[in-house]
Amino acid sequence: MEHPKHLNLDDAWRNEPFALPVVDARAWGPQLRFSAPPRLIERFYHEHEANLAVPFLLYGSGDFHYLTALRLRRIAGSVVLVSFDNHPDWDVRPPKWGCGGWINRALELPQIKHVAVWGCGNFECWWPHQIFGNRRAERAGVLEVHPWADDRPVKDRQRKGAILGENWRDLFERFSKGLANENIYVTIDLDCLCIEEAVTNWESGRFSVADLQWALGMLREFCQIIGGDICGAYSVTKYARRKQRFAAEFDHPKIRLP
Repeated sequence: MEHPKHLNLDDAWRNEPFALPVVDARAWGPQLRFSAPPRLIERFYHEHEANLAVPFLLYGSGDFHYLTALRLRRIAGSVVLVSFDNHPDWDVRPPKWGCGGWINRALELPQIKHVAVWGCGNFECWWPHQIFGNRRAERAGVLEVHPWADDRPVKDRQRKGAILGENWRDLFERFSKGLANENIYVTIDLDCLCIEEAVTNWESGRFSVADLQWALGMLREFCQIIGGDICGAYSVTKYARRKQRFAAEFDHPKIRLP
């Protein structure tokens, strides 16, 4: 089995504790951050296909989360994608390759049987912003999103997939049991964690590290985890193109670092 790797795009994981073999891809970082044109994506994939194919990959800021869709290309057989993320990443608007809509690239792959996103804490799952999400896939049952509803009006708690701090573990255990014996790919964006436990380039979520440990334990108990990745650590932003910078700075929240 191939060993896990650290794909260093932006120095987000300096002094990471696992001492993983490092692939220096920092020349690609500014070109790929937040979004990139398809031709550039294919060039990157051609150059780093072998590195993207390892069972586990650690890589940069959540701005690069869409690279998970490239990793999924190499997986054979039917797979369920489970994402822990403060954002649903289901936006159907351009750009095609970007951190805000990469779930749709995953759903285009024939081997992806189902996608579930847990821990969405921002506005994108609620009216009116949800009109830009892939509601068609959600209605078809191939995509499920689980946004936090603790601070929403009572009627919003009836939204399909809505979770509360008091019930999400029960719902996740039921979800895991429903995937018994399925092959699972797990992707974690650190922005799903509360602000006390992770520093990222995006808004913070509500999970704790202990929550993620418990959830991964549930998946391991009932499913076969065949691969995974972690991204989302904070890094200084660098861009290669003016339109890319404009779109990214418009979309990013104003973060005050601790």
